Formats: sequence, C-alpha cells, structure tokens
Amino acid sequence: NMAAIGSKNTKPEMIVRKYLWHLGFRYRLNDHRLPGRPDLVLKKFRTCIFVNGCFWHGHLLQIPFNHFSLTKSLQSTIQSSACCKIPKTHTEFWVKKIVRNKKRDAEVQKQIAKMGWHTVTVWECELSPKRREQTLQSLAFTLNRIFLDDCRKPLIERPIRKGVRYQIESEENAEEMLIAAEEEAIAHTHATCKE
Repeated sequence: NMAAIGSKNTKPEMIVRKYLWHLGFRYRLNDHRLPGRPDLVLKKFRTCIFVNGCFWHGHLLQIPFNHFSLTKSLQSTIQSSACCKIPKTHTEFWVKKIVRNKKRDAEVQKQIAKMGWHTVTVWECELSPKRREQTLQSLAFTLNRIFLDDCRKPLIERPIRKGVRYQIESEENAEEMLIAAEEEAIAHTHATCKE
C-alpha cells in the first residue's frame, strides 16, 4: 500500500499550489537545480516551499538529532505523535526510514540557506479543513514579508536578478524604492482580498 503513494502532485501540495496561484504568486515545480528538489520554488522571493507529509517526514516526532544511527533501545523509546503514527509492524524499518528522511531534510535546508534562499515547510496536518485557511494566509504573509525584507537589503548584499522592478541605484533613492515596493505589496494584498 505504501508503494502506491506518490511523491508529486499530492493533495496537500495541490491545495498550496492552487491557493498561491490564485493570489498571483508564480512558481516552478520540483526545480532540479536546487538541493532536495523543493515542491515549489518562488524565484522572485528566493524561497523554496516544501509540502511535507506528516508520516514520511516524522512531524512532531521526538528524535534526538545527535543519534541518527539508532540502536534498538533508542528505537523503542520513540513514540508516535498526534499526526505521525509509527506502524506496529516492521517498526524498526519505518523508524530508520523516517529518521533518514528527517536527517536529509535538515541537510537540504542547510544547503539552501547557504545558497541565500529561504525555506518554508508546510505540514500535511496544517492543511486540515479546520486549519487550512489560517495556514495558507500565514504562508502568503510570510512570502510578502520575505519580499519586503529582501527589498530593504542594500544593493551590494542583494543578488542581481532579472526582472526586478525596483533597482536601487544609490542610498538616496533606496527609501523611495522601499516605500514603493511596500505600497505595491499592500495594494496586491487588498486586490486579492476583494476578489
């Protein structure tokens, strides 16, 4: 049964993609140029979004990160969380697999951060019908915040990108450019709320 579960175009991923597309965010899917092939890559925001399944990535499991080579005694102490139930059969196999996934996720996020990109992780349980709207609004707010913070960086610190609408040429007009970028982001948010 587990082999039938796909890694692309999952229901949680489609929920996030449709919401962001509706708000006007444009992205690439599974970009192979970045470590870990993130589910969504927003180049304008220099942000990678990972939509993780709670079971496969061990959401809320209390695993000591310095013990990735788990012994039998350590495996028996790991308890299921509210959204990640460890199977009672082949427990050793599943615990090792989940621990490997968590270790790989941590490494990928470190590599992406070294490249100057942001990472956002959206968990499957956060997209349940009761919490979905709040999670998606929080994601949109985070992306807008990242964009505005990126605009505040001096030109020397920012990587030069194609298609950037506001290019800061000197320190004098930096504040004007920042204000214009914030006004555009606020207008974009109000326009999407009215729809």
